[in-house]
Amino acid sequence: MDAIVKMLEKHQPFFEKISRNVYLQAIKDGFLGCMPIVLTSSIFLLIATLPGVVGITLPQPLIDWCNKLYNFTMGVMGIMVAGTTAKNFTASMNRRMPAGKVLNDGSTMVAAQCSMLLLAVTQFTTKFNGSELSVFDCTSMGTRGLFSAYIAAFITVWVYKFCVSRDLTIKLPKEVPGAIAQNFRDIIPFGGAVIICGIIDVVVRNLMGVPFSELLIKLLSPLFTAAETYPGLILIQAATAFFWFIGVHGPSIVQPGIDPIRLANQAENLQVLLAGGHPAHSLTFNMSLVGEFGGTGATFIVPLLLILFMKSKQLKAVGKASIVPVAFAVNEPLLFGAPMILNPYMLIPFVAAGCVNVSVAKFFIDNVGMNGFSFVVPWATPAPIGIFITTNFQLIALVFVAIIILLDAIIYLPFLKAYDKLLCDQEAERAAELGLESDGAATITASTSAPAVEQTAASVEPTAAAADQPEPASDASAKKDVDGLKVLVLCAGAGTSAMLANAIKEGAAQTGENIASSAGAYGQHTAIMDQYDVIVLAPQVRSYYNDMKADTDRLGIKLLAPRGKEYIDLTRDPAGAIKWLRENLD
Repeated sequence: MDAIVKMLEKHQPFFEKISRNVYLQAIKDGFLGCMPIVLTSSIFLLIATLPGVVGITLPQPLIDWCNKLYNFTMGVMGIMVAGTTAKNFTASMNRRMPAGKVLNDGSTMVAAQCSMLLLAVTQFTTKFNGSELSVFDCTSMGTRGLFSAYIAAFITVWVYKFCVSRDLTIKLPKEVPGAIAQNFRDIIPFGGAVIICGIIDVVVRNLMGVPFSELLIKLLSPLFTAAETYPGLILIQAATAFFWFIGVHGPSIVQPGIDPIRLANQAENLQVLLAGGHPAHSLTFNMSLVGEFGGTGATFIVPLLLILFMKSKQLKAVGKASIVPVAFAVNEPLLFGAPMILNPYMLIPFVAAGCVNVSVAKFFIDNVGMNGFSFVVPWATPAPIGIFITTNFQLIALVFVAIIILLDAIIYLPFLKAYDKLLCDQEAERAAELGLESDGAATITASTSAPAVEQTAASVEPTAAAADQPEPASDASAKKDVDGLKVLVLCAGAGTSAMLANAIKEGAAQTGENIASSAGAYGQHTAIMDQYDVIVLAPQVRSYYNDMKADTDRLGIKLLAPRGKEYIDLTRDPAGAIKWLRENLD
């Protein structure tokens, strides 16, 4: 098992390189920027549909109003994603532009949205009340048009880069105000992007008889079909867990490529459900509630197992500290506290549990009558509740939840027991070294050196790029005094970051420091980062350190990136978090 872990560590730089790919980052961050659309629209959809499940009949005007809000939010998801993806891709491209040459992210955002409409939307005329009307087919404006959105975003930014790098812009006299001059400089790249996408649209429609968005769906349908088989679902889930196990945020690598089909399938499930049928798609957006039941690795039951069945003081403490966060899908305290990341004892159950869960889910959907997931719920919804809601409150869903909890417990327990024995032996050895009785291990403080496995995991968890570089040097512009400091903590989904941000707030109150701390998701920080003095990267987004450092150096912001176990310790020690900030600003 140790040989397997060493092999994974050897290839970690390659996997980190994949996670930092600018195209995957742009897709992930662009989609993340549109998550308010998904969640808000789903609320109105739930209001319109769920009362009928329990026999409550709402006034039809209210139902129509809620459906309108849903259609005018989720229904234009593709257009919005085109803009946010282009904006984030522009930010990445600007880091690679020659000095003095910058792409206008506002212009690329609008150009990408126009280009996406050209690639995805069909315009035709129809008669209404005796008059001819020009009509847009809205089918591909939403989640069905996500592939067109990505293609439009990438084409647009590359056209802008080509034009700006070669000064192919309209230049006005220096007396012209900057805002007006910028509009003229954007005319050539804007027109170039729109024209190229327009040409692609004409060629595809004439050769294939379908819009570009339908062409992609047609060409990739065998891949999507394969992804919704048992092997496909298992491969997706195994890859997600595997990347997280080696310290790379797995969902950031795996999910961007399948998000379009996951959302399209979930929307189709909803249509079938509303029509009275059986939603049969298993590869859906909220399948993550099953595969990542409590977080990547399907760790929902693990904290309870640690509390009830483990004898090691370390594992019992981790179980108590992580049981509430894991219930809300924030499982970093468990991942880095046990640890599970790069812990050879945990590799098999960490990968296998989620794979078993998605397989059982597909079996229940295909053979037992459980609905495929139809409603979108927030990612932090406790998994059992989320599964019950998104299957339209089916009782069979509760049976399913009970079964996967039992299966996950069976999968994890033998490996946890083996790891627990190792830690108990180490705790007994340390107690003997300190001249204590064997039962005195409970008094060993956190200052005692960690178990060998934990030390190994903590030391290799950071990305290769970040681990090989020296600790960030003190910036001249960084504040030496923490009083009046504004701190922004970033993670992948604003869950883990909230833990440290709250600890800093609590520590500031305890020490009397005037510190403001906020939590955010990486990818949504670009518009607000200049309002902060310090930015802290959580371990799950530490792989973005180099890209982030270029931005923070330019803005004179201090960037900190604590390691996995160190980060978790800071979330549990508010006063220590303030001390850590002070030490890293000196």
